[in-house]
Amino acid sequence: MSLSELRQKYIEFFVKHGHTQIPSSSLVPENDPTTLLTGSGMQPLLPYLLGKDHPEGSRLVDSQKCFRAEDIEEVGDNRHTTFFEMLGNWSLGDYFKDDQIPWVAEFLIDTLGLDPNKLYVTCFAGNEQFSLPKDEQSAKLWQDIFEKKGIAAEIVEIGSEADGYQKGMQNGRIFYYDSAKNWWSRSGKPENMPVGEPGGQSNEYFYDFGTEHDTSFGPHCHPNCDCGRFVEIGNSVFMQYIKSSESEFTELPKKNVDFGGGLERMAMALTGSNDVFEVKELKRLIEILERHSGKSYQDKDAKRSMRIVVDHARGAAFMLLDGIRPSNKDRGYVLRRILRRAYYHLSKLGLDHEAFVYLYPVIVEMYKDHYTEFENVSKESIVEILAEGQKFEQTLNRGLNEFARITTAEGKVSGKAALMLFTTYGLPIDMLKELAEEKGLELDEKGFEEEFKGHQEASKADGKKFKGGLADTSAKTTALHTTTHLMLAALRKYLGDHVHQAGSNITEERTRFDFTHPEKVSDEVLRKVEDYVNEAISKKAKVSVIQMPKEEAKAQGVEGSFWEKYPDTVDVYQVSDEDGNVYSKELCGGPHVENTGNIAGTFKIVKEESSSSGVRRIKAVLE
Repeated sequence: MSLSELRQKYIEFFVKHGHTQIPSSSLVPENDPTTLLTGSGMQPLLPYLLGKDHPEGSRLVDSQKCFRAEDIEEVGDNRHTTFFEMLGNWSLGDYFKDDQIPWVAEFLIDTLGLDPNKLYVTCFAGNEQFSLPKDEQSAKLWQDIFEKKGIAAEIVEIGSEADGYQKGMQNGRIFYYDSAKNWWSRSGKPENMPVGEPGGQSNEYFYDFGTEHDTSFGPHCHPNCDCGRFVEIGNSVFMQYIKSSESEFTELPKKNVDFGGGLERMAMALTGSNDVFEVKELKRLIEILERHSGKSYQDKDAKRSMRIVVDHARGAAFMLLDGIRPSNKDRGYVLRRILRRAYYHLSKLGLDHEAFVYLYPVIVEMYKDHYTEFENVSKESIVEILAEGQKFEQTLNRGLNEFARITTAEGKVSGKAALMLFTTYGLPIDMLKELAEEKGLELDEKGFEEEFKGHQEASKADGKKFKGGLADTSAKTTALHTTTHLMLAALRKYLGDHVHQAGSNITEERTRFDFTHPEKVSDEVLRKVEDYVNEAISKKAKVSVIQMPKEEAKAQGVEGSFWEKYPDTVDVYQVSDEDGNVYSKELCGGPHVENTGNIAGTFKIVKEESSSSGVRRIKAVLE
């Protein structure tokens, strides 16, 4: 079964059970400066899980595109990918365990045809410190499901992950783990949660690939073992509680359900292979590399390089799709890292950066039916990829020669040398680690981090992550958010309709805004933008929200980026004064002031600079 077929089966299944399909959100998180990229299916839905009404109702289903930058160095093994899709279904105060668990079982076993003998379930063991009960309801529901399939489902007490390595399987089918494994909240375990934070029990669903246990991880295997025998293919979070005091939890009046299932991991289970690159679409890309390189995927070194190239090419395609461009900062640097790592591994396969010409159109073809926006950006994206590759290849060979010279002379890679190879030749630290490992050499990572920190401070680079986040709705941040809308309207007025948002980061101290424009903005235009925003503030203009069909909003010329991530009914924020002057009209889902008279201070642009190719950046404050 292809990823496309599997995704469609999933969506159709839950639509049949009363869910409304919603589009995937962008990889660029909206109104959440705490994270660079959308890394989970839950992330874009969090405001609704925390109580906000969703315009599409209380039962939702989607396939969310995700990217986890922390997994970049892990890619190359049989199961890690940076880009993946998370299948999700959501109940916002509607159904609970009695409906969710049978539906999950029906989809996995009856619709997909997975062998129930290879499915294992983990549940919450309870927490005595906070009087949180064991999740016996979930365990019993699963026990009944297995027994109807003719499987005796023994329930086993495990405890911690470390306990699992000592206790082993014990002929179990359903396992109780502690709150480090089967409890969900934004802050982790119950003891780490602040008062007022919601959380709940979770079920995790594992597929047994039947591979031999690797005792280097521990003496006995268990579902949460890292040896690779068991792979988690999905989980259900039952958001049932709120921390009411430092020592107590109470039940939420409105309980939520969140299911997340790895699209690629489910497809992997259907292949029967514990190699995610045997999934139909990824295998097709591997075969292209085999054909052009003349190397076999069965060759150990070629296999690792092919996996890295395929994963990073797909990840890059989706990052470019969502408006991310290679740069030396933030998510632009994540894109640059994966492209450069891919180019390096292409060179190991005897190919140059133009190999992306073979891969990219196939990626577009495989995903364009579901992600229709691929049709509009494919030509631009391939140009971006090739330009980045050409720039990197000009320095790659010189960088590799310098690496060889340094290591021959010193017998290791010092932090200072690593920084020089990074800043001068563009070799990222993860690539330097690979090179050092291949040569059996020591790399001083800690020394590099110290050198890099000093380099950042010396160049006044913005290397730290930003304050604020999804919960940051303070008055100052909210005021700057509304002000940023006004600034975009002014930029479009004075520069033209080609100007659109390409990213934003707003804290209590300042707004940082990226927008599409090919050249430096003149001081004269910047002053006009300031005047426009300050006029709107002085007029004490009303900020109103209007709900309307997305297509109607488009027809009215409402400004918005990443239209495809919004539901069919959208929130349009309009800033207008008593005389009928409309200062801003834009799609949004974030916090706003009710009246621009609530914005304290004078709007001031403090910097305008290049962010990446074709994208400018403004930093502005309220003084």
